[in-house]
Amino acid sequence: MISASIAIFDLDGTLLDTLEDLTDSINEALKRRGLPVHTSEAVKYFVGDGAEEFAARALPPELSGDVEYVRRAAAETMDEYSRRWRVKTRPYDGVPEMLAGIRSRGIKTAVLSNKPHDFTLLTAEHFFGRETFDIILGAGDDFRRKPDPAGIRIILEKLKAGPEAAFMLGDTATDMATAVAAGVKAIGALWGFRLAKELLAGGADILVEKPSDVAGLLL
Repeated sequence: MISASIAIFDLDGTLLDTLEDLTDSINEALKRRGLPVHTSEAVKYFVGDGAEEFAARALPPELSGDVEYVRRAAAETMDEYSRRWRVKTRPYDGVPEMLAGIRSRGIKTAVLSNKPHDFTLLTAEHFFGRETFDIILGAGDDFRRKPDPAGIRIILEKLKAGPEAAFMLGDTATDMATAVAAGVKAIGALWGFRLAKELLAGGADILVEKPSDVAGLLL
């Protein structure tokens, strides 16, 4: 059981199933360059560590080390994504109810994503409304991305709480490592983009199979 006053959530693969829109966006950018495209199953393992890492993982090995090429490919991918971000994306089944239940307990909620901040804010507010989260934080230039714990520390500072009062729910080893580094409980979401083995290797304290399981963990 977990006693918490703050719940921190990853976005893609945890709250939102963004996989098809992300796949379509990266594949369109690759096709423009005459490069091979990927299945959504492959793209699951490209996301989670920011736009440039997403592009680098999707590129052929001989191009993934070219920093400028990766930057341009990432920019083109995000340009495509700006037109596709709500075409196929939906909250996972049970997520809105999970969030409502957590907030009904008086627990403050936050989003921490490696998606660029503008897109994080846009998608979180579009799918869940402006009142669902106390803080929405995406990647920017003012702090290091996950797995660096800086984002969690900013959230805790703004909400005036210590790490013992919080948990993070995410679907990748990056999320779990971020939680561990920040000293908060790490809960792995098995409905997302990655498997239990990766989440446990990343330091997950607990794994949950569906969003409704989270309520059962809370005191």
